[in-house]
Amino acid sequence: MIKLILLISVMLLLLPLTIQAEPVSNPKGAVRVDGEFRNVHPVKEKKFSNLRKWRRERKELNIPPVESYSFESAPNDPEFLQANRTQNTFTWIGHATALVQINGLNILTDPHFSLRASPVQWRGPKRSMPPGLRLEDLPEIDIVIMSHDHYDSLDVMSIEALAKRKGGDLTLFAVPLGLGKWFKARGATNIVEFDWWQSHQYKDAEITAVPAQHWSKRYLFIKNRTLWAGWVINVKGFKFYFAGDSGYAPIFKTIGEQFGPIDLSAIPIGAYEPRWFMSDNH
Repeated sequence: MIKLILLISVMLLLLPLTIQAEPVSNPKGAVRVDGEFRNVHPVKEKKFSNLRKWRRERKELNIPPVESYSFESAPNDPEFLQANRTQNTFTWIGHATALVQINGLNILTDPHFSLRASPVQWRGPKRSMPPGLRLEDLPEIDIVIMSHDHYDSLDVMSIEALAKRKGGDLTLFAVPLGLGKWFKARGATNIVEFDWWQSHQYKDAEITAVPAQHWSKRYLFIKNRTLWAGWVINVKGFKFYFAGDSGYAPIFKTIGEQFGPIDLSAIPIGAYEPRWFMSDNH
């Protein structure tokens, strides 16, 4: 259901940070087998031959290059967004990045403001258009929620910049299990790691990590060592659901049963074809 995922790798190992959220009496958290996290509903591992077939089919479709597309960007009002603490707003910045203002709190999802989704900025998948709102035009951010460690969602420059901003020491970085140490190394100081179904109260928000059907891999030979998640944030009775990066699975029904009705949902659409290759995780 979402995005291109980059598998360019560097040899670094993530270690978990011991900051934990409080458990709630909900369904069980994530399962780890042989050091790797597992989806609630198991998916079949793709073979290298599947990847080759997918790439061959893409080439046969003669898809026009990204540069040939033209999109209009809707104007926004940074001054209003910076001052706003009364109106609920949703600003799509691009890809999985959105600014959500709910009952006085500013929430940022999967912040990615770099030119490329890559470990380097001189090569790798490139943005088709600039962010709809510049990082420097953001209001003070109360909460950053992260879905997983892939380069198109977890961007080094963006995290470092957010941590260094005025008030960045107060920004809560809500991250899935295993990513805390990575954020701490990039300058973030207010970090909480979440297992699935764990909740944490911050200011007027109850933040809960929920399952997504996906996977994690940022470095070569290191797969599913960190968790992936969606998020439900309840701010004074207004519920926002960010699905993260996920294939379609019964977990969506479970999340609805646990938290519904939801007032606002951000559910990804993209990278969904061909279904034989993409359906498990997008």
